[in-house]
Amino acid sequence: MQKIIVNKDFEIISGGITYPQGIKASGLKCGIRLNKKDLALIYSEKLAEAAAVYTTNKFKAAPLIVTEDNLIKSEGKLQAILINSGIANACTGQRGLEDARKMVDYVAEGLSIDHKYIAIASTGKIGEFLPLEKIKKGLKEAISKLSDLGGKEAAEAILTTDTTKKEIALNFKVDDKEVRIGGMAKGSGMIHPNMATMLAFITTDISISQELLKEALQKVVAKTFNMISVDGDTSTNDMVIVMANGLAGNPTIIEKDSNYSKFFQALHCVGEYLAKCIVKDGEGASKMMEIEVQNAMTFDEAKRVAKAVINSPLVKTALFGADPNWGRILAAVGYSGVEVDPEKVDLYLKEKIVENGQPLKFSRQELHQYLSSSEEIKIVIDLKRGKEKATAWGCDLTYDYVKINTKYS
Repeated sequence: MQKIIVNKDFEIISGGITYPQGIKASGLKCGIRLNKKDLALIYSEKLAEAAAVYTTNKFKAAPLIVTEDNLIKSEGKLQAILINSGIANACTGQRGLEDARKMVDYVAEGLSIDHKYIAIASTGKIGEFLPLEKIKKGLKEAISKLSDLGGKEAAEAILTTDTTKKEIALNFKVDDKEVRIGGMAKGSGMIHPNMATMLAFITTDISISQELLKEALQKVVAKTFNMISVDGDTSTNDMVIVMANGLAGNPTIIEKDSNYSKFFQALHCVGEYLAKCIVKDGEGASKMMEIEVQNAMTFDEAKRVAKAVINSPLVKTALFGADPNWGRILAAVGYSGVEVDPEKVDLYLKEKIVENGQPLKFSRQELHQYLSSSEEIKIVIDLKRGKEKATAWGCDLTYDYVKINTKYS
Protein backbone atom coordinates (compact mmCIF):
# COMPACT_ATOMS: atom_id res chain seq x y z
CA MET A 1 0.00 0.00 0.00
CA GLN A 2 1.28 3.45 -0.88
CA LYS A 3 2.46 5.48 2.12
CA ILE A 4 -0.31 7.65 3.51
CA ILE A 5 0.57 11.01 5.09
CA VAL A 6 -2.09 12.55 7.30
CA ASN A 7 -0.33 14.82 9.80
CA LYS A 8 3.24 16.06 9.59
CA ASP A 9 3.32 16.62 13.38
CA PHE A 10 3.37 12.86 13.95
CA GLU A 11 5.74 10.27 12.60
CA ILE A 12 3.99 7.00 11.82
CA ILE A 13 6.22 4.22 13.06
CA SER A 14 6.31 0.46 12.78
CA GLY A 15 3.72 -1.23 14.93
CA GLY A 16 0.01 -1.42 15.49
CA ILE A 17 -2.54 -2.29 18.13
CA THR A 18 0.07 -3.64 20.61
CA TYR A 19 2.44 -0.67 20.45
CA PRO A 20 1.09 0.97 23.65
CA GLN A 21 2.38 -0.34 26.97
CA GLY A 22 0.41 -3.17 28.51
CA ILE A 23 -1.45 -4.16 25.32
CA LYS A 24 -1.20 -7.71 24.00
CA ALA A 25 -2.93 -9.37 21.06
CA SER A 26 -3.12 -12.53 19.03
CA GLY A 27 -4.69 -13.71 15.81
CA LEU A 28 -5.21 -17.19 14.40
CA LYS A 29 -7.34 -19.51 12.31
CA CYS A 30 -10.05 -21.25 14.34
CA GLY A 31 -11.99 -22.73 11.43
CA ILE A 32 -14.73 -20.21 10.64
CA ARG A 33 -13.00 -19.51 7.33
CA LEU A 34 -11.32 -22.08 5.14
CA ASN A 35 -7.83 -20.75 4.60
CA LYS A 36 -7.51 -17.51 6.55
CA LYS A 37 -7.07 -16.27 10.09
CA ASP A 38 -10.47 -15.54 11.59
CA LEU A 39 -10.14 -14.90 15.34
CA ALA A 40 -8.39 -11.98 17.06
CA LEU A 41 -8.01 -11.08 20.72
CA ILE A 42 -6.89 -7.77 22.24
CA TYR A 43 -6.04 -7.63 25.95
CA SER A 44 -4.95 -4.84 28.27
CA GLU A 45 -2.95 -5.84 31.34
CA LYS A 46 -4.69 -3.02 33.21
CA LEU A 47 -8.39 -2.18 33.15
CA ALA A 48 -8.78 0.65 30.63
CA GLU A 49 -11.06 3.60 30.11
CA ALA A 50 -12.98 2.93 26.92
CA ALA A 51 -15.43 4.39 24.44
CA ALA A 52 -17.16 3.15 21.32
CA VAL A 53 -19.21 4.38 18.37
CA TYR A 54 -21.67 2.06 16.65
CA THR A 55 -23.43 1.63 13.32
CA THR A 56 -26.69 3.48 12.69
CA ASN A 57 -28.07 0.58 10.65
CA LYS A 58 -31.40 -0.52 12.19
CA PHE A 59 -30.35 -4.16 11.80
CA LYS A 60 -27.61 -3.73 14.41
CA ALA A 61 -25.70 -6.99 14.84
CA ALA A 62 -25.80 -8.94 18.10
CA PRO A 63 -22.12 -8.32 19.04
CA LEU A 64 -22.70 -4.56 18.98
CA ILE A 65 -25.76 -4.84 21.21
CA VAL A 66 -23.83 -6.92 23.74
CA THR A 67 -20.77 -4.64 23.63
CA GLU A 68 -22.88 -1.51 24.06
CA ASP A 69 -24.63 -3.09 27.04
CA ASN A 70 -21.32 -4.07 28.65
CA LEU A 71 -19.88 -0.60 28.26
CA ILE A 72 -22.95 0.83 30.00
CA LYS A 73 -22.67 -1.68 32.84
CA SER A 74 -18.94 -1.05 33.27
CA GLU A 75 -19.34 2.74 33.12
CA GLY A 76 -16.98 2.92 30.16
CA LYS A 77 -14.25 0.45 31.06
CA LEU A 78 -12.85 -2.51 29.09
CA GLN A 79 -10.01 -4.97 29.36
CA ALA A 80 -10.47 -7.30 26.40
CA ILE A 81 -11.93 -7.39 22.88
CA LEU A 82 -12.65 -10.58 20.93
CA ILE A 83 -13.21 -10.31 17.17
CA ASN A 84 -14.13 -12.95 14.63
CA SER A 85 -14.28 -12.68 10.86
CA GLY A 86 -16.19 -14.79 8.36
CA ILE A 87 -19.61 -14.59 10.02
CA ALA A 88 -21.23 -11.31 11.11
CA ASN A 89 -23.75 -12.73 13.60
CA ALA A 90 -26.24 -10.20 12.22
CA CYS A 91 -29.96 -10.80 11.57
CA THR A 92 -29.71 -13.90 13.76
CA GLY A 93 -32.40 -13.07 16.31
CA GLN A 94 -32.39 -14.31 19.89
CA ARG A 95 -29.96 -17.10 19.15
CA GLY A 96 -27.49 -14.55 17.81
CA LEU A 97 -27.70 -12.57 21.05
CA GLU A 98 -27.21 -15.72 23.10
CA ASP A 99 -24.21 -16.69 20.97
CA ALA A 100 -22.69 -13.23 21.41
CA ARG A 101 -23.11 -13.50 25.18
CA LYS A 102 -21.50 -16.94 25.13
CA MET A 103 -18.47 -15.42 23.41
CA VAL A 104 -18.24 -13.00 26.33
CA ASP A 105 -18.54 -15.95 28.73
CA TYR A 106 -15.62 -17.70 27.05
CA VAL A 107 -13.40 -14.63 27.35
CA ALA A 108 -14.39 -13.94 30.94
CA GLU A 109 -13.56 -17.51 31.93
CA GLY A 110 -10.36 -17.71 29.93
CA LEU A 111 -8.90 -14.40 31.13
CA SER A 112 -10.52 -14.40 34.60
CA ILE A 113 -12.06 -10.96 34.16
CA ASP A 114 -15.56 -9.62 34.70
CA HIS A 115 -18.03 -10.03 31.83
CA LYS A 116 -18.78 -6.32 31.71
CA TYR A 117 -15.16 -5.50 30.83
CA ILE A 118 -15.32 -7.43 27.56
CA ALA A 119 -16.26 -6.21 24.07
CA ILE A 120 -16.91 -8.46 21.09
CA ALA A 121 -17.15 -7.80 17.38
CA SER A 122 -17.94 -9.89 14.32
CA THR A 123 -17.67 -9.33 10.59
CA GLY A 124 -18.55 -11.39 7.55
CA LYS A 125 -21.68 -12.98 6.11
CA ILE A 126 -25.05 -11.82 7.42
CA GLY A 127 -27.72 -14.29 8.53
CA GLU A 128 -25.47 -17.18 9.53
CA PHE A 129 -24.86 -18.58 13.02
CA LEU A 130 -21.46 -18.69 14.66
CA PRO A 131 -19.64 -22.02 15.14
CA LEU A 132 -19.26 -21.53 18.88
CA GLU A 133 -17.27 -24.69 19.56
CA LYS A 134 -14.64 -23.61 17.05
CA ILE A 135 -14.51 -20.14 18.59
CA LYS A 136 -14.27 -21.56 22.13
CA LYS A 137 -11.40 -23.84 21.15
CA GLY A 138 -9.69 -21.11 19.15
CA LEU A 139 -9.97 -18.65 22.03
CA LYS A 140 -7.96 -20.94 24.31
CA GLU A 141 -5.16 -20.88 21.76
CA ALA A 142 -5.55 -17.13 21.28
CA ILE A 143 -5.14 -16.56 25.03
CA SER A 144 -2.02 -18.72 25.10
CA LYS A 145 -0.56 -16.72 22.22
CA LEU A 146 -1.24 -13.24 23.60
CA SER A 147 1.86 -11.16 23.01
CA ASP A 148 3.01 -7.59 22.60
CA LEU A 149 4.19 -8.78 19.18
CA GLY A 150 0.80 -10.24 18.24
CA GLY A 151 -0.68 -7.14 16.64
CA LYS A 152 0.17 -8.17 13.08
CA GLU A 153 -1.66 -11.50 13.42
CA ALA A 154 -4.67 -9.78 15.01
CA ALA A 155 -4.82 -7.23 12.20
CA GLU A 156 -4.84 -10.06 9.66
CA ALA A 157 -7.50 -12.08 11.49
CA ILE A 158 -10.17 -9.36 11.30
CA LEU A 159 -10.03 -8.96 7.50
CA THR A 160 -12.75 -10.10 5.09
CA THR A 161 -12.54 -8.95 1.46
CA ASP A 162 -9.64 -6.66 2.38
CA THR A 163 -6.48 -7.20 0.39
CA THR A 164 -4.12 -5.87 3.05
CA LYS A 165 -4.02 -5.35 6.79
CA LYS A 166 -4.49 -1.82 8.14
CA GLU A 167 -2.31 -0.77 11.09
CA ILE A 168 -0.79 2.37 12.55
CA ALA A 169 1.36 3.34 15.54
CA LEU A 170 2.77 6.65 16.74
CA ASN A 171 3.92 8.37 19.92
CA PHE A 172 4.04 11.84 21.44
CA LYS A 173 4.90 13.54 24.73
CA VAL A 174 2.57 14.53 27.54
CA ASP A 175 4.69 16.57 29.96
CA ASP A 176 7.79 14.34 30.26
CA LYS A 177 6.02 11.08 29.57
CA GLU A 178 6.00 9.22 26.25
CA VAL A 179 2.48 8.31 25.21
CA ARG A 180 1.86 5.59 22.66
CA ILE A 181 -1.16 4.99 20.47
CA GLY A 182 -1.86 2.20 18.02
CA GLY A 183 -4.72 1.00 15.89
CA MET A 184 -5.99 -1.53 13.40
CA ALA A 185 -9.02 -1.66 11.15
CA LYS A 186 -10.81 -3.73 8.56
CA GLY A 187 -13.01 -2.51 5.78
CA SER A 188 -13.17 -2.77 2.01
CA GLY A 189 -16.80 -2.82 0.91
CA MET A 190 -20.15 -1.85 2.45
CA ILE A 191 -18.49 1.38 3.53
CA HIS A 192 -20.78 4.37 3.89
CA PRO A 193 -20.88 5.49 7.49
CA ASN A 194 -23.30 7.73 9.28
CA MET A 195 -21.22 7.36 12.40
CA ALA A 196 -18.39 4.93 11.90
CA THR A 197 -17.69 2.32 9.31
CA MET A 198 -16.13 -1.13 9.26
CA LEU A 199 -14.40 -2.29 12.41
CA ALA A 200 -11.64 -0.21 14.00
CA PHE A 201 -9.81 -0.75 17.27
CA ILE A 202 -7.51 1.81 18.89
CA THR A 203 -5.39 1.41 22.01
CA THR A 204 -3.32 3.92 23.94
CA ASP A 205 -1.46 4.01 27.24
CA ILE A 206 -2.44 7.60 28.01
CA SER A 207 -4.25 8.39 31.26
CA ILE A 208 -7.43 10.31 30.45
CA SER A 209 -10.93 10.54 31.88
CA GLN A 210 -13.60 8.40 30.27
CA GLU A 211 -15.71 11.46 29.51
CA LEU A 212 -12.95 13.19 27.54
CA LEU A 213 -11.97 9.94 25.82
CA LYS A 214 -15.54 9.42 24.66
CA GLU A 215 -15.88 13.01 23.45
CA ALA A 216 -12.56 12.85 21.59
CA LEU A 217 -13.52 9.61 19.84
CA GLN A 218 -16.90 10.95 18.74
CA LYS A 219 -15.34 14.11 17.31
CA VAL A 220 -12.58 12.19 15.54
CA VAL A 221 -15.05 9.72 14.03
CA ALA A 222 -17.11 12.63 12.68
CA LYS A 223 -14.11 14.02 10.79
CA THR A 224 -12.49 10.74 9.68
CA PHE A 225 -14.45 7.47 9.55
CA ASN A 226 -17.64 9.41 8.93
CA MET A 227 -16.09 11.05 5.89
CA ILE A 228 -15.35 7.99 3.76
CA SER A 229 -17.42 5.97 1.33
CA VAL A 230 -16.73 3.01 -0.92
CA ASP A 231 -20.15 1.96 -2.17
CA GLY A 232 -22.90 3.80 -0.29
CA ASP A 233 -23.88 0.86 1.93
CA THR A 234 -23.83 1.05 5.74
CA SER A 235 -23.01 -2.26 7.42
CA THR A 236 -24.87 -3.93 10.27
CA ASN A 237 -21.65 -4.46 12.24
CA ASP A 238 -19.68 -1.22 12.05
CA MET A 239 -17.97 -0.18 15.26
CA VAL A 240 -14.99 1.82 16.53
CA ILE A 241 -13.56 1.12 20.00
CA VAL A 242 -10.77 2.91 21.87
CA MET A 243 -9.10 1.74 25.09
CA ALA A 244 -6.79 3.91 27.26
CA ASN A 245 -5.07 2.02 30.09
CA GLY A 246 -3.05 4.85 31.68
CA LEU A 247 0.27 2.97 31.76
CA ALA A 248 2.15 5.91 30.21
CA GLY A 249 2.10 7.39 33.70
CA ASN A 250 1.10 10.91 32.70
CA PRO A 251 -1.07 13.01 35.02
CA THR A 252 -4.65 12.06 34.15
CA ILE A 253 -6.13 14.43 31.58
CA ILE A 254 -9.37 15.74 33.07
CA GLU A 255 -9.77 19.01 31.18
CA LYS A 256 -9.35 20.31 27.65
CA ASP A 257 -5.84 21.68 28.07
CA SER A 258 -2.78 21.47 25.83
CA ASN A 259 -2.23 17.82 26.73
CA TYR A 260 -5.78 16.97 25.69
CA SER A 261 -5.15 18.81 22.43
CA LYS A 262 -2.03 16.72 21.77
CA PHE A 263 -3.96 13.52 22.40
CA PHE A 264 -6.87 14.63 20.25
CA GLN A 265 -4.56 15.40 17.33
CA ALA A 266 -2.86 12.02 17.70
CA LEU A 267 -6.21 10.21 17.83
CA HIS A 268 -7.34 12.17 14.77
CA CYS A 269 -4.17 11.16 12.95
CA VAL A 270 -4.83 7.50 13.72
CA GLY A 271 -8.46 7.77 12.63
CA GLU A 272 -7.68 9.56 9.38
CA TYR A 273 -4.89 7.15 8.51
CA LEU A 274 -7.05 4.08 9.03
CA ALA A 275 -9.98 5.69 7.19
CA LYS A 276 -7.78 6.38 4.18
CA CYS A 277 -6.41 2.83 4.28
CA ILE A 278 -9.96 1.53 4.02
CA VAL A 279 -10.78 3.71 1.02
CA LYS A 280 -7.54 2.84 -0.76
CA ASP A 281 -8.41 -0.84 -0.25
CA GLY A 282 -12.01 -0.41 -1.38
CA GLU A 283 -13.34 -3.46 -3.18
CA GLY A 284 -11.88 -3.39 -6.69
CA ALA A 285 -10.63 0.17 -6.25
CA SER A 286 -7.75 1.47 -8.34
CA LYS A 287 -7.79 5.11 -7.19
CA MET A 288 -8.61 7.11 -4.08
CA MET A 289 -10.22 10.51 -4.39
CA GLU A 290 -10.04 13.27 -1.82
CA ILE A 291 -12.80 15.87 -2.01
CA GLU A 292 -12.11 19.12 -0.18
CA VAL A 293 -15.05 21.50 0.01
CA GLN A 294 -14.05 25.03 0.98
CA ASN A 295 -15.89 28.14 2.14
CA ALA A 296 -19.22 26.61 3.07
CA MET A 297 -21.59 28.22 5.57
CA THR A 298 -21.25 25.26 7.99
CA PHE A 299 -19.26 22.05 8.34
CA ASP A 300 -22.47 20.10 7.69
CA GLU A 301 -22.93 21.93 4.38
CA ALA A 302 -19.39 21.15 3.31
CA LYS A 303 -19.80 17.53 4.40
CA ARG A 304 -23.03 17.09 2.41
CA VAL A 305 -21.41 18.40 -0.74
CA ALA A 306 -18.27 16.31 -0.32
CA LYS A 307 -20.24 13.13 0.39
CA ALA A 308 -22.50 13.75 -2.62
CA VAL A 309 -19.46 13.83 -4.87
CA ILE A 310 -17.68 10.76 -3.48
CA ASN A 311 -20.92 8.75 -3.63
CA SER A 312 -21.82 9.67 -7.21
CA PRO A 313 -21.61 6.55 -9.43
CA LEU A 314 -21.01 8.84 -12.41
CA VAL A 315 -18.07 10.56 -10.71
CA LYS A 316 -16.68 7.22 -9.52
CA THR A 317 -16.85 5.63 -12.97
CA ALA A 318 -15.38 8.73 -14.62
CA LEU A 319 -12.49 8.48 -12.19
CA PHE A 320 -11.98 4.83 -13.11
CA GLY A 321 -11.95 5.74 -16.80
CA ALA A 322 -9.62 8.72 -16.24
CA ASP A 323 -12.28 10.93 -17.82
CA PRO A 324 -11.99 14.61 -16.73
CA ASN A 325 -15.77 14.98 -16.87
CA TRP A 326 -16.10 17.93 -14.49
CA GLY A 327 -19.81 18.27 -15.26
CA ARG A 328 -20.51 15.14 -13.24
CA ILE A 329 -18.81 16.71 -10.21
CA LEU A 330 -20.83 19.92 -10.40
CA ALA A 331 -24.01 17.92 -10.94
CA ALA A 332 -23.37 16.12 -7.64
CA VAL A 333 -22.76 19.45 -5.92
CA GLY A 334 -26.05 20.68 -7.32
CA TYR A 335 -28.14 17.80 -5.97
CA SER A 336 -26.39 17.66 -2.59
CA GLY A 337 -29.22 19.60 -0.97
CA VAL A 338 -27.04 22.61 -0.17
CA GLU A 339 -28.24 25.97 -1.48
CA VAL A 340 -25.14 26.71 -3.53
CA ASP A 341 -24.94 29.59 -5.98
CA PRO A 342 -23.96 28.05 -9.35
CA GLU A 343 -22.46 31.35 -10.47
CA LYS A 344 -19.94 31.38 -7.61
CA VAL A 345 -18.59 27.82 -7.51
CA ASP A 346 -14.95 27.15 -8.44
CA LEU A 347 -13.61 23.68 -9.18
CA TYR A 348 -10.03 22.46 -9.08
CA LEU A 349 -8.81 19.18 -10.58
CA LYS A 350 -5.02 19.44 -10.55
CA GLU A 351 -5.64 23.06 -11.57
CA LYS A 352 -8.60 25.43 -11.60
CA ILE A 353 -10.89 24.23 -14.39
CA VAL A 354 -14.14 25.99 -13.43
CA GLU A 355 -14.49 29.55 -12.15
CA ASN A 356 -17.78 31.03 -11.02
CA GLY A 357 -19.61 28.08 -12.53
CA GLN A 358 -18.04 28.51 -15.98
CA PRO A 359 -15.36 26.29 -17.57
CA LEU A 360 -11.85 27.61 -18.09
CA LYS A 361 -9.50 26.54 -20.84
CA PHE A 362 -7.52 23.44 -19.89
CA SER A 363 -5.91 20.48 -21.59
CA ARG A 364 -8.18 17.43 -21.40
CA GLN A 365 -5.26 15.28 -22.48
CA GLU A 366 -3.12 16.49 -19.58
CA LEU A 367 -5.94 15.90 -17.10
CA HIS A 368 -6.58 12.47 -18.58
CA GLN A 369 -2.91 11.67 -18.07
CA TYR A 370 -3.06 12.92 -14.48
CA LEU A 371 -6.11 10.78 -13.73
CA SER A 372 -4.56 7.76 -15.44
CA SER A 373 -1.22 7.89 -13.67
CA SER A 374 -2.22 8.97 -10.15
CA GLU A 375 -3.40 6.65 -7.36
CA GLU A 376 -4.67 9.61 -5.34
CA ILE A 377 -6.83 12.27 -6.98
CA LYS A 378 -7.63 15.53 -5.20
CA ILE A 379 -10.67 17.62 -6.11
CA VAL A 380 -11.28 21.02 -4.52
CA ILE A 381 -14.68 22.70 -4.61
CA ASP A 382 -14.96 26.31 -3.47
CA LEU A 383 -18.57 27.26 -2.66
CA LYS A 384 -17.77 30.89 -1.71
CA ARG A 385 -20.54 30.91 0.90
CA GLY A 386 -18.71 31.10 4.22
CA LYS A 387 -15.56 29.96 6.00
CA GLU A 388 -16.16 26.31 6.92
CA LYS A 389 -14.68 23.32 5.12
CA ALA A 390 -14.78 19.51 5.10
CA THR A 391 -12.80 16.74 3.45
CA ALA A 392 -14.14 13.36 2.36
CA TRP A 393 -12.45 10.35 0.84
CA GLY A 394 -13.81 7.87 -1.68
CA CYS A 395 -12.66 5.58 -4.48
CA ASP A 396 -13.46 4.73 -8.05
CA LEU A 397 -16.00 2.12 -9.13
CA THR A 398 -14.47 -0.64 -11.22
CA TYR A 399 -15.43 -3.90 -12.92
CA ASP A 400 -13.77 -5.78 -10.08
CA TYR A 401 -16.20 -4.32 -7.53
CA VAL A 402 -19.06 -6.06 -9.34
CA LYS A 403 -17.09 -9.32 -9.61
CA ILE A 404 -16.24 -9.34 -5.90
CA ASN A 405 -19.80 -8.70 -4.81
CA THR A 406 -21.39 -11.28 -7.08
CA LYS A 407 -19.23 -14.01 -5.55
CA TYR A 408 -19.11 -12.96 -1.88
CA SER A 409 -21.46 -15.70 -0.61
